[in-house]
Amino acid sequence: MGLLPEGCIANVISFTTPRDACRLSSVSTVFKSAAESDAVWERFLPPDYPSLLSDAASSSSSSSSLHFSSKKELYFSLCHNPILIDEGKKSFSLDKQSGKKCYMISARDLLIVWGDTPTYWRWTSVPEARFPEVAELICVCWLEIRCKINTRSLSPRTLYAAYLVYKPTAGSYGFEYQPIDVSVGVVGSESQTRTVYLDAERGQRQRYHYPRRIGLFNRSRRQASMPKENDGCYPKERDDEWLEIELGDFFNKEDEDGELEMSVLEVAAGDWKGGLIIQGIEIRPKQDGIPEEAILYAEHLIDESWMSEQQSNEVDDSEFNL
Repeated sequence: MGLLPEGCIANVISFTTPRDACRLSSVSTVFKSAAESDAVWERFLPPDYPSLLSDAASSSSSSSSLHFSSKKELYFSLCHNPILIDEGKKSFSLDKQSGKKCYMISARDLLIVWGDTPTYWRWTSVPEARFPEVAELICVCWLEIRCKINTRSLSPRTLYAAYLVYKPTAGSYGFEYQPIDVSVGVVGSESQTRTVYLDAERGQRQRYHYPRRIGLFNRSRRQASMPKENDGCYPKERDDEWLEIELGDFFNKEDEDGELEMSVLEVAAGDWKGGLIIQGIEIRPKQDGIPEEAILYAEHLIDESWMSEQQSNEVDDSEFNL
């Protein structure tokens, strides 16, 4: 292998993955130079990244943060720091493990029924949001939120999942025992529909609560109506301290051409509810089959390793270990 020119080694590495490239950089100085070359990391970036960066520059008042010394630096910046595109109505980032595209559609780009009626919703800003505005639910009896994204914007041959990103206010009410219908699917095709609960505290109580035994038949009915802890019906806290609830998943095929529609609905019961802050709906690759704890730990290791590399200019294999 020592007789191979660096360009040839770089070409081979470019057909692997970002994690493999970081691992191979420790083989030798030649491999390190090849694995960190722009030729390798250009292949890990999506083909349309120049237009996305151009969109981000036009959506931002300052484009100084979009200048990078290498394609590798650009890659990891897009993993750690989502950029605003589409006039600030969407954010774009990369999945650390695969380099696949991730998007969040802001609340301003969602179709929220009665969203412009101050009695029911108000638009405000919070410092912890990535968008200038978020939508705060005052009170409604008809909750309907929808959005669409073109499937060609997503990475091909990728299993995606969509998530509502939100947080409750101090006075949140009406969601404790209210099921919410959520769905994901391509317009014109059958959608995947499921039922979730937006009350995080109820999800925590469900982990430890066992129904009191009041007769065999009553106990059976109560247990049958209560979702299991690990079935994804309850929200989970994100690293950014927002909550997210999975709406469903979708496999984006190579030649998929259509609009992916996501929805959040509670229109049947007619009960009043309020006290949610909606940041947006995120679409990202689904880590199917990988325990959530392993994914979160891997994200933590990658973040720590990248910060260490910024200081020492070295990369080790722990950057992508699960």
